[in-house]
Amino acid sequence: MTQSLILLLAYPLSAFADWELNMREGVTPISQKVYDMHMVSLWVVTIIGILVFGIMFWSIFHHRKSRGVKPAKFSHSTTVEIIWTAIPLLIIIGLAIPATKLLIEMDDTSDTALTVKAVGYQWKWKYEYLEDDLTIYSNLDEKSVELSQRVDTVNPMEHSDYLLDVDEPLVLPTNTKIRILTTANDVIHAWWVPDLGWKRDAIPGFINDNWTMINEPGTYRGQCAEICGKGHGYMPIVVKAVSMDEYKIWVAEKKQEQVAAAEASSKEMSMEELMTKGEAVYKANCLACHQANGEGVQGVFPAVAGSQLATKPENLQAHITQIIYGKNLMPAFGEQLNDGDIASVVTYTRNAFGNDTGDVVQAADVAAERK
Repeated sequence: MTQSLILLLAYPLSAFADWELNMREGVTPISQKVYDMHMVSLWVVTIIGILVFGIMFWSIFHHRKSRGVKPAKFSHSTTVEIIWTAIPLLIIIGLAIPATKLLIEMDDTSDTALTVKAVGYQWKWKYEYLEDDLTIYSNLDEKSVELSQRVDTVNPMEHSDYLLDVDEPLVLPTNTKIRILTTANDVIHAWWVPDLGWKRDAIPGFINDNWTMINEPGTYRGQCAEICGKGHGYMPIVVKAVSMDEYKIWVAEKKQEQVAAAEASSKEMSMEELMTKGEAVYKANCLACHQANGEGVQGVFPAVAGSQLATKPENLQAHITQIIYGKNLMPAFGEQLNDGDIASVVTYTRNAFGNDTGDVVQAADVAAERK
């Protein structure tokens, strides 16, 4: 006990510099109103606590036995019971009225200028910009993925945004009312960015909606807030708020980038190109389950290294279709990845981790397997 206390006192105070005891004020009108409602409620309960405990401790001191105080003879007072029932009821009504108005305002998704559909996957987010006909996938950033493998030579504390950064942030325009739809493709997730002031569950087969209007440009981070599986802690949310002009430029560039990537992926690639691209695709989509060494997680996710699916020539077609359509716990990547991505990751997994099959899969082979 003494040793633990000494260690606690010796811990550098700078380690607590980022601690916050209160909730965030956020950067949206709703988050500000939620914060104000929270502060009003906090002050009300604080005053009640001070009054109740003050009276209780005063009574204990004032009516102590050493002063010779005699106990009161009454055991029931209708007036007192009415008072201590009516006052809490009035306080609750006084808090419920503004809280209800705020909840109604939070659900008012009318007059939105932009709609984004956020779909939760194990373990990533898909964002569809419905008006702009643009879709992006947001995965955990490569640095966090590397550090999450917990080998002795790396320290997760080296990354200031460890498990809070992604490769593709959700880019939104500022000062624009945006409707955000949330759903999921596999299990229940939750889309939560504290600075926006609300959280919504993402449930398969069901769509929740909410809206936001970000006042200040910046980068705002959140996380999935459901226990959705082994990789639950590895699906952060990053929202990048920019001006409307910057947003339009980003949409145009992202569309051009996706067209160029699709054209490039449809071309025949060399073994070296497939292996380089396949390694990047593996790290972004497969590493969380099959691990950096390809050995998987015993009893949960099968190994790629030495597996019959990834090494037997007669299983090559099954290997491709399993990635396209998924199997058991493995999600279907056919929608998420283009033919070139799938061809490269199949080639990579059949020639990495000691598999060394020499198999080369091209985008045309993947296209032939799509139904």
